[in-house]
Amino acid sequence: MTALAILGGVALTGCGGPETPRAETLAPPGSPSPAGPSPGSPSPAVSAPDRAEKPPTLAPGPAGLTPVFERRAPAPSPSPSPGRNDKVVALTFDADMTADQGPRAEAGEHFDNPGLISLLRRSKVPATVFMTGRWAEEYPSQARSIGTDPLFEIANHSYSHYAFSTPCYGLPTVEEGEMRGEVERAFDAIRATGARQVVPYFRFPGGCYDDASRKALAPTGVTAVQWDVVSGDAFATDADAVAQQVLDGVKPGSLVVMHCTRSAAPVTEEAVRQVVPALREHGYRFVKVSELMRG
Repeated sequence: MTALAILGGVALTGCGGPETPRAETLAPPGSPSPAGPSPGSPSPAVSAPDRAEKPPTLAPGPAGLTPVFERRAPAPSPSPSPGRNDKVVALTFDADMTADQGPRAEAGEHFDNPGLISLLRRSKVPATVFMTGRWAEEYPSQARSIGTDPLFEIANHSYSHYAFSTPCYGLPTVEEGEMRGEVERAFDAIRATGARQVVPYFRFPGGCYDDASRKALAPTGVTAVQWDVVSGDAFATDADAVAQQVLDGVKPGSLVVMHCTRSAAPVTEEAVRQVVPALREHGYRFVKVSELMRG
């Protein structure tokens, strides 16, 4: 099943609380990342437990292209690193809202999913939310709630959720000269809500990218994050089928893509309710992308 679906001509790839190439070698960012402190705040944009250590990023790829991370590679056999538990999995949720969907939100369509976030909190499941800038503007209190909870981290999903390469499931296309601005504008919108757990990661809308878009984003210092497990929750109506697809796909070090929008992914909360205990029963531990990347 594809990770992408169309809604009103817009591809959905992938939330809220109270109001591809393989990864290159890990390396610390060479310059201040987009996940730096909000204006006027002296503290880094990371959670308290991670305050002494910046979120990891990957070294640029060939020709300085933005690196792409898909999953954690399994530990070398026969003996993993001391203390390393490879039975980890990262659940990620795309909080999608495009630049032109404001009228639909005003008419009552829900692009958020507070119940899902509440479930993750009750279940103590850390997660990474890939948020568009437009979503943060529409739901600022929810973005702040997510981005100030150490259980979560917020990553960048562009401002408009338009495509960074074409064809891409009918999405409008961002001009190459505007790509960097799309990422920076999204970070600005997210930080303006008061969110602090903001990490220097980016997910291409639709999962669509090419060398030109990777080159355009290189100055931002982000690491692009893809996935190896497609949940199939976009527009799904059978939570059991979504849960089974995740369980069938997860392997140690997997990165799962899901959605955080009630209108377009209505059964995600119920699917997660099944996935979490099942994976824990099989010895898996849930981590954020930053922890998965750290290894």
